[in-house]
Amino acid sequence: MRPALLDPLFAPAGALPGVGPKNAKLFDKLLDRPRGARVLDVLFHLPYAALDRRARSKIRDAQRDAIATLEVRVAEHRPPPSPRSKAPYKVLVEDETGDVELVFFLANVEWIKKRLPVGATRWVSGKLEMWDGRLQMVHPDRVMDAEELARMPAVEPVYGLTEGLYPRVVARAARGALARLPPLPEWIDAATASLLKAPSFAGALGALHNPSAPGDIDPAGPAATRLAYDELLANQLALLLVRARMRGAVGRAHVSAGRLAQRIVEALPFALTGSQAQAIAEIRADLGQPKRMIRLLQGDVGSGKTIVALLAMADVVEAGRQAALMAPTEILARQHFERIRPFADAAGLRIALMTGRDKAPERRQGLAALAAGEIDIVVGTHALFQESVAFRDLGLAVVDEQHRFGVHQRLAFAGKGEAVDLLVMTATPIPRTLVLAYFGDMDVSALMEKPPGRLPIDTRAMPIERLDEVVAAVGRAIAGGARAYWICPLVEESEALDVAAAEERAAALRQFFGDAVGLVHGRMKGPERDAAMDRFQRGETKALVATTVVEVGVDAPDATIMVIEHAERFGLAQLHQLRGRVGRGAGRSSCLLLYKGPLGEAARSRIEILRETEDGFRIAEEDLRLRGEGDVLGARQAGVPGFRLARLELHGALLRLARNQAEAALANGERLRGEANRGLRLLLYLFERDEAAPLMEAG
Repeated sequence: MRPALLDPLFAPAGALPGVGPKNAKLFDKLLDRPRGARVLDVLFHLPYAALDRRARSKIRDAQRDAIATLEVRVAEHRPPPSPRSKAPYKVLVEDETGDVELVFFLANVEWIKKRLPVGATRWVSGKLEMWDGRLQMVHPDRVMDAEELARMPAVEPVYGLTEGLYPRVVARAARGALARLPPLPEWIDAATASLLKAPSFAGALGALHNPSAPGDIDPAGPAATRLAYDELLANQLALLLVRARMRGAVGRAHVSAGRLAQRIVEALPFALTGSQAQAIAEIRADLGQPKRMIRLLQGDVGSGKTIVALLAMADVVEAGRQAALMAPTEILARQHFERIRPFADAAGLRIALMTGRDKAPERRQGLAALAAGEIDIVVGTHALFQESVAFRDLGLAVVDEQHRFGVHQRLAFAGKGEAVDLLVMTATPIPRTLVLAYFGDMDVSALMEKPPGRLPIDTRAMPIERLDEVVAAVGRAIAGGARAYWICPLVEESEALDVAAAEERAAALRQFFGDAVGLVHGRMKGPERDAAMDRFQRGETKALVATTVVEVGVDAPDATIMVIEHAERFGLAQLHQLRGRVGRGAGRSSCLLLYKGPLGEAARSRIEILRETEDGFRIAEEDLRLRGEGDVLGARQAGVPGFRLARLELHGALLRLARNQAEAALANGERLRGEANRGLRLLLYLFERDEAAPLMEAG
């Protein structure tokens, strides 16, 4: 139960001053709260800039091309020559040092006459600039009398808005939300508060919503840093509570001699890398303990995570239990199955594929075999964890592309059996700060090497104006037996436009290469998409035009060319993932990044970094610096709970501090009980780390 003290913050935003039913709907949209924005959401909607209205000088001394607040006398109205004229309405105002024209386009004449009667003294505030030899202020932000001036904030916060919602409404609602903030105990320990020079939680919110200087809203300043730390601390407490729950549950030691795994190793056409051997040793140590494993296995494209997972599953099967491998898409599940089946067969492991496309009789037969223990390893999509799927004795759940799932799912995956160990994998190398922020409930193994014999990929960038040359070069390569991917441009938030671009490019290339061109995109039906991929993998088609549906997991080792159209529209990690679709076989591979100039600074940096290195971990760190954590993890698109106030590219250094405080708070085994931890309990509810709150009570 949420403490009653916080109830005022979870009241509807519509109850705030100046909001009302009509604006409440606009706040729901602005704050992305379809079920209704709350007071807390308004509090956490922080300003991104500030207008400094402190400068109050005479007209002669006022700074040009800056905001000025002037006391003036209204001297003259200068309406346009006729009512139909598109000329602006002008008002001449003056003081003893000079004059200024106030300029109003599409003017509300009655309002102007009422607010600026000739002879009246008024205060006007807005940007002062020189135009055609005269000082002017176009559409002043404020026109006030002395009483209204006294109420105007000298430094005015600027908020993100949505259509129909006015700045003053948001500012007034924020002030109303601040007034509802109850007295809260301090939850930051004294040493950290001193180190951060942190104001109180209420003081930080007050400084941001009612700044006394523009610097008060600096994201790296004391107020924003305090709130970022609070959010990171709530995050780390939640992850550690989940970890304690998972680890605290009784586990089962998986003891095996490693005979099945050894048969798999002997069947491999290559030797394991040092990183793979290290990861397997770490996983075996976990599996051998009578407590639950929860481990993240991350590695670059082509680093061999799937084989590590198969060896772990073999150990669990040898210990008498079952294993499951879950992938986010049917294409990837099918690919995992095809890749590991020969090695599983060599070890005598009974392996099955289960997807949503199985016919009803096949599915019933598979479910019965799984429940009876006649299947050792099952590969499928997240449908494996639906209630209808029962295992005889699931011992290990392996989840691929874990960054697409949150803590709730992690708990659910491991609930399909008694004391199920959990191994989660990602092919997207994750920056260190993000590992701690999103996967702090896990131990981590990283595959830092690629299998021996992999050749570097020749990466080049060229302007889209040279498209004809690229088509000709790809044509020559295809004629010589090569296979090529051609990735079409990403169109922000429009899968339909992505598909249209791919279909158009495929049609254009077929004019040159005929039936050698295949097409795959996210709107194709599963069987149709699988068939297109299959034709490309078998070499029936030589060029595969695709949207980013091939970013993860599509494996055609004979493909040696990757063309990425409009590379400037893609994120760095995504470009790296796409490039990783080639360079997987024995032949030399190349990646061509086609861009439309002129390039912005961030796009130029992305392309330069990609040309410099194939180190996915370095690329991930650079991507975080350039884009922010939500985009790097796919949180914006996949619904992974991101951060509202903390920006890890700015505040990542605070994570270790937050982790240390969270560990210290939980070290006594009290699960945040007692008066001393009251502030931390409130913090979890404030930042809605709901998955962890019940664990405080459950122990």
